[in-house]
Amino acid sequence: MSMTMFGVKVEEGKEGKNGQPSIGPVYRNPISKNGFPSADPDLSTAWQLFRSAVDKYPGNRMLGWRDFKDGKWGPYNWKTYKEAYEEILQTGSALRAHGIEPGARIGIYGANCPQWIVAMEACSAHNLICVPLYDTLGPGAVNFIIEHAEIDIVFYQDKKVKELLNSECTHAKRLKLIVSFTSLQQEEKDKAVSMNIKPYSWNEFLNMGKENPSEPSPPQPLDICTIMYTSGTSGEPKGVILTHENMTASITGVDHFMEEFEDKMTVDDVYISFLPLAHILDRMIEEFFFHRGASVGYFHGNINEIQEDMMALKPTFLAGVPRVYERVHEGMSVLKALDELNPFRRHMFHLLYNLKLKWMNLGYKHKYASRLADLLAFRKVVSFPNYVLTFL
Repeated sequence: MSMTMFGVKVEEGKEGKNGQPSIGPVYRNPISKNGFPSADPDLSTAWQLFRSAVDKYPGNRMLGWRDFKDGKWGPYNWKTYKEAYEEILQTGSALRAHGIEPGARIGIYGANCPQWIVAMEACSAHNLICVPLYDTLGPGAVNFIIEHAEIDIVFYQDKKVKELLNSECTHAKRLKLIVSFTSLQQEEKDKAVSMNIKPYSWNEFLNMGKENPSEPSPPQPLDICTIMYTSGTSGEPKGVILTHENMTASITGVDHFMEEFEDKMTVDDVYISFLPLAHILDRMIEEFFFHRGASVGYFHGNINEIQEDMMALKPTFLAGVPRVYERVHEGMSVLKALDELNPFRRHMFHLLYNLKLKWMNLGYKHKYASRLADLLAFRKVVSFPNYVLTFL
């Protein structure tokens, strides 16, 4: 990085007097030392950020996923920004065709996938409030959030329908319609209809949008963008309200920060998404990648096999937690192959590894640290992401 410090003092601490508590010094990121960077008035909502990206990068790869065929996961498929935008418009139009007006709360329930993003951006397009139903919280929390946030519609992953429509989720009866990320089983349709809820498969909902086109109703900066609920470890889940201004400030802040690195963000960067989109960290990272015209690929759903997704995707950016890195480390084929080498070759590998590590510790970038080590030992090893963000 070009900067040598991650924090600078901008205000001295104050000693407490007359019974008042002391106040510690104030620190900021160095790029905000002399004041916060000014906001772009043309990028003041999440919808403006996305629309700008579609205009700039229509043909770029945006959303990637893997299909399960013949008993195995295939290569990554991709939607371009233009293709995703068309689906977003259709999804938004279908919502409006059902009488959903700006300000309504829309639930999204399931693991990260392209449909999650399409539903989220459709909310932004029509000033609807996206309310993630945390994938791991279970039916009790989902039941509470549906009622507490007054949710009208839920987009859901197919395997979540039983939790959504079971007897424990008593507040599901307030829903007007549900939309599956994929297809619908007849049993699921019958159950929803018996509760006076209109059920749709993904393609059925998109076709409704095609047949009933509606122009977006974009939000204003101070309109609510999303309500994100905590896990409720200290009682019932608490909803955190984030405006469009909150979202864009966070994303443009990351933009400023990333410019401080020597390796600049480009449209060729790829993020592997597996942290829950119901959490602000992953949503912010993905919206930042969309803002820059880069790509986001989604893991196939099994965190224990994420190293397979990484081998197929070759991401340049990874955000995770220590236990995920441990699983990646345990599953790396190069480590298994090392155990099978004869002692001499294993010794040579470690010598070359330490040689490259030495030059990297001296400040050389990964790809320039040791061409000799790359030639002799690391040609077949998939490069690790350029940026790794650990969430503790």
